[in-house]
Amino acid sequence: MSQRERPESEHERGLVVETAKPELERPPLFRVLLLNDDYTPMDFVVEVLQLFFGMNREKATQVMLHVHTRGRGVCGVYTREVAETKVSQVNDFSRTHQHPLMCTMEKA
Repeated sequence: MSQRERPESEHERGLVVETAKPELERPPLFRVLLLNDDYTPMDFVVEVLQLFFGMNREKATQVMLHVHTRGRGVCGVYTREVAETKVSQVNDFSRTHQHPLMCTMEKA
């Protein structure tokens, strides 16, 4: 084969292609918070923490007491979609059971 008939590779023409590493960022995280009120029973708050945040009774009681004494407490840290879902589930569950317990989220 002559040089004209032989296909040239990218390297032979002086073109260098470097593969770039993908630039992936971790999704932003959000804290899910429970806010204290004077009407929701403590047992109900413990039930919510166990049901929606997978806490055992001891951990749920600790978080409930933190919320009770400090006004608010962190239930968990999640991606935006998961945090929004948990906030909605807790608020709907509380309203269904006629309690004013408020759940919210903030950027971590």
